[in-house]
Amino acid sequence: MAAHDDDRDETVGAFQKAVNMTPAQLEDWLATDESKSVGQSDGTESVGHASGRRIIKLLNTNKTDLTDSDLDHMRKVVGYVKRHSAQRPDGDVTDTPWRYSLMNWGHDPKK
Repeated sequence: MAAHDDDRDETVGAFQKAVNMTPAQLEDWLATDESKSVGQSDGTESVGHASGRRIIKLLNTNKTDLTDSDLDHMRKVVGYVKRHSAQRPDGDVTDTPWRYSLMNWGHDPKK
């Protein structure tokens, strides 16, 4: 197995650990006002919301069909989930922008 394959497997594994929502759960979430209420936006769609839509596509893509661009995005998702999870606020996080942002990236910290 080539080093490239190892890296691909590692990236896919980390992505599958970070993203704990199914494509259907993520799709339902992205349709909510809460989902659209968080994240950095240029007036159209927030970065996280756009990422969520791409994550749905990635979850439905065969590992062998993933492009370098897909793998780059998967690494970006893993990094975001890791960084953002480390900033967990105190108390109940159920209805917080912190949780909503993570969910836009496919990770529900309440799971």
